[in-house]
Amino acid sequence: MFLSVFDLYKIGIGPSSSHTMGPMTAAARFLAELKDGSWPRPTGATVSQLRVHLHGSLAFTGVGHATDRAVVLGLCGFLPSTVDPDRVDELVAAVEARGEVRPEGHPAYRFQPAHDLVFDRKAPLPGHANGMAFEALDRTGRLLLRRVYYSIGGGFVVDEEELARKEIGAPAHDDAPPVPHPFRSAAEMLRMADRTGLSIAEMQRENELVFLPARELDARLDAVAGAMEDCVKRGIRQDGIMPGGLKIRRRAKGIHDKLVADEARNVFQPLLANDWLSVYAMAVNEENACGGRVVTAPTNGAAGVVPAVMAYIRHFHIDAGREEMRTFLLTSAAIGGLIKRNASISGAEVGCQGEVGSASAMAAAGLAAIMGGTPSQIENAAEIALEHHLGMTCDPIGGLVQVPCIERNAFGAVKAVTAASLALKGEGLHFVPLDNCIETMRQTGRDMDHRYKETSLGGLAVNLPEC
Repeated sequence: MFLSVFDLYKIGIGPSSSHTMGPMTAAARFLAELKDGSWPRPTGATVSQLRVHLHGSLAFTGVGHATDRAVVLGLCGFLPSTVDPDRVDELVAAVEARGEVRPEGHPAYRFQPAHDLVFDRKAPLPGHANGMAFEALDRTGRLLLRRVYYSIGGGFVVDEEELARKEIGAPAHDDAPPVPHPFRSAAEMLRMADRTGLSIAEMQRENELVFLPARELDARLDAVAGAMEDCVKRGIRQDGIMPGGLKIRRRAKGIHDKLVADEARNVFQPLLANDWLSVYAMAVNEENACGGRVVTAPTNGAAGVVPAVMAYIRHFHIDAGREEMRTFLLTSAAIGGLIKRNASISGAEVGCQGEVGSASAMAAAGLAAIMGGTPSQIENAAEIALEHHLGMTCDPIGGLVQVPCIERNAFGAVKAVTAASLALKGEGLHFVPLDNCIETMRQTGRDMDHRYKETSLGGLAVNLPEC
């Protein structure tokens, strides 16, 4: 199964790719099936009411991750890539007041969020920690259609059949055209690079060109890079308290302003690179926490790492331009695709090692690539970054993507640059291959207690009041 750069990097809204963007996408799929009308139903039956059940991590941390709002928006017909973040409050309030949703091309459906959106914390669905069931009913409450979807991280959504195909290793789309470089592991990737003489970015690009013409591919890559840059710029301009009840103040603007002032006075700062990396990452994740426009990289919870390293490159390597940013994204997507295919990028499935750990590995690979690294050095950089996130839990306080998530992205960015630097000083030879590190992450996530996988039932989420 080929994973495109645009599978890993999706433009959407915060605060969570799995808990916000995923449920919105699932709602859109359900509406599309309702509109299609090919599903079996009793003669003369008409859908008049919708109901949604959230299970597992979606139930435990759904309110803090805005899953309830995402479902409402999705049932109104909005998509993560197009909904205006500034209108979310207004749109949700309108549904709550009317007690119905009015998606374009559909009749009005009765939907009262307080009654028809159920947080089921007792009965997880068997396929994945992020399970949800959408139901369509007639005016008497008779069930006409029920569909189960799973939000498997990074905004990816699958139904029960697609999840089963993923588990048994079947291709997602039988009719998808083959790509010229179908590497399924890092070892295969390195062998193909050696045989063809192509870089990792060049192989990924040739794979992408099977689906998109070159001009459109470049335009979409530039749009992703631009959205990331815009998010950093917005984040360092905003101040105030983030929503959710923890009363956490946004810090990126204050830190940024101090760095700019020190720079103007030529004040020497030995930790300058780390400070800029941190403020860029925090700016993005504060935007994400406030429901702003972000790019999954590969998830919203880890959305700050890649943009921070790219902003760092622009700041400290002024010769890096549009072409270098494309190389960065293509290389990092190749690594992210390997991790998602062979392990997971979902915090609800493997903990934060799958989110910030994956993002750090992707960013390290991208940086190593544009700094002239060989395929072996790039693979080494990714392995170093991922290795030093192994075992990281996902324990958001209050179910919000704020603490420890925002600072954690800053550390992920710093680790990515450190990993790239270490790899570039070697020859690409190293003791632990990336494939083995990815498999270790998968096993560690499997063995990790569910309390530490985006449920807010363990770790900092329960111990802070006792500190």
